[in-house]
Amino acid sequence: MDDFRASAREWLADNLSGEYRHLRGLGGPGREHEAFDERLAWDRHLAAAGWTCLGWPVEHGGRAASLADRIAFHEEYARADAPARVSHIGEELLGPTLLAFGTDEQRKRFLPGIRHVRELWCQGYSEPDAGSDLASVRTSARRDGDDWVITGQKVWTSLAHLADWCFVIVRTDPGSRRHHGLSYLLVPMDQPGIEVRPIVQLTGTSEFNEVFFDGARTAADLVVGEPGDGWKVAMGTLSFERGAATLGQQVGFRRELDALVALATRNGAADDPAIAERLARARVGLEVMHAYAMRGTDASVAKLVWSRWHRGLGELAMDVIGAASMLTPDGLDEWQRLFLFSRADTIYGGSDEIQRNIIAERVLGLPREARS
Repeated sequence: MDDFRASAREWLADNLSGEYRHLRGLGGPGREHEAFDERLAWDRHLAAAGWTCLGWPVEHGGRAASLADRIAFHEEYARADAPARVSHIGEELLGPTLLAFGTDEQRKRFLPGIRHVRELWCQGYSEPDAGSDLASVRTSARRDGDDWVITGQKVWTSLAHLADWCFVIVRTDPGSRRHHGLSYLLVPMDQPGIEVRPIVQLTGTSEFNEVFFDGARTAADLVVGEPGDGWKVAMGTLSFERGAATLGQQVGFRRELDALVALATRNGAADDPAIAERLARARVGLEVMHAYAMRGTDASVAKLVWSRWHRGLGELAMDVIGAASMLTPDGLDEWQRLFLFSRADTIYGGSDEIQRNIIAERVLGLPREARS
């Protein structure tokens, strides 16, 4: 691992210079609009050097890197202040899903495009009446000859306005309920039956979208797993979403906390015992988060821990800045953006309430919540 880490560190230091120097620190949640085309070029530069899809098998273009090596890369990537990736949905979510559940034909068709960042993906899960409760999806698909025909709406679809493809959870058995009768389809975005409407966020930017399917089509063989097995495949994707990359995310959190401590020291906020205690608690919380991730704890526990911690950091930042945090003479600064966007941390990817239910029912074995 030490050799792998050193190699990654050296490559990042050498390549985050010249034409890519200005990309340091750009992008990420709430800031996906920043230098998108240039970050796409950076992702392709990473791919050409063999730094994408590290954990994939060698026969599919990866390095078969161990979990320890992948964690090392994500940590070094965050420490180098490298730009947020634009291809992470394909690489971190769909790619592992196809490796686990896809057919040989699907892997041959889609994995090279993900590996070389030729095709970008988005995730079609949430709906207006089925957010964290994914089993309530109503978007439907029916067979029409050699195609699936899709009708319905998805919402909060990250980067749908820039994606080439979407993996979509749909109901293919009209009489089914809950997690039964769902299927996992791969759908091309550039077609007449799809309309994408950006959602303006608190930050004034639009990286989430509504996606409307009105007779959209995809080939019959672009269902991952068997028709009706979409719940199992979707849960597999969610487990990949909370994998090794979250360790790199925590390095970013640590950098944010260090910067906030430095700010509190400069402006005197750290002299307030209440602020000092909250900064100390934030440091302890970060160490707890890291310990949970390293021991491979339940994904719902990990999501609950990091999302509440990060939202709390945004609130703490506003108190460190004081009354000036309410002023925006030149637009939002980094701390105001953190505060506003982190309000969503406890909602997207499964809300706190849903995560607590999952922990209670599936981890602790408590009685299931009554459902209509």
